[in-house]
Amino acid sequence: MQNNVTLTRKFEFSASHRYWNEKWSKDENEKIFGHNTSPYGHGHNYDLYVTVSGPISEETGMIINLSELKKIVNEILLEFDHKYLNLDTPYFKDKIPTTENLALVLFDLIGKKLAGYKSLILKRIRLYVTQDAYADVWQDT
Repeated sequence: MQNNVTLTRKFEFSASHRYWNEKWSKDENEKIFGHNTSPYGHGHNYDLYVTVSGPISEETGMIINLSELKKIVNEILLEFDHKYLNLDTPYFKDKIPTTENLALVLFDLIGKKLAGYKSLILKRIRLYVTQDAYADVWQDT
């Protein structure tokens, strides 16, 4: 029986966003979201950690070539890097671009791209919005 190993790579991107619930009044939005309601948004320098799991190939000694993982994830991040998430991406038309929601979207997109790799599983992503705050999304398998 071969053991599975995890491999993690860090990615960086910048984006801005605004927290606003269309169903609420201006006062309610400001009460819940505070300064995050500015129509001009505010930005973050995100750190994204992508963890994959799978068997080590006998031919290469790797789960996946890190260059290939970098290429896949960077293609996805092009949709988010230096974007105003509320307006420049289709993912937040009907949901607030919180760290949690952004992490869920990224997990889904990365997972779909990696689905073609035999025995490779997107195990977890960790998205840091600040140095001391992050959201994790993972798959229990």
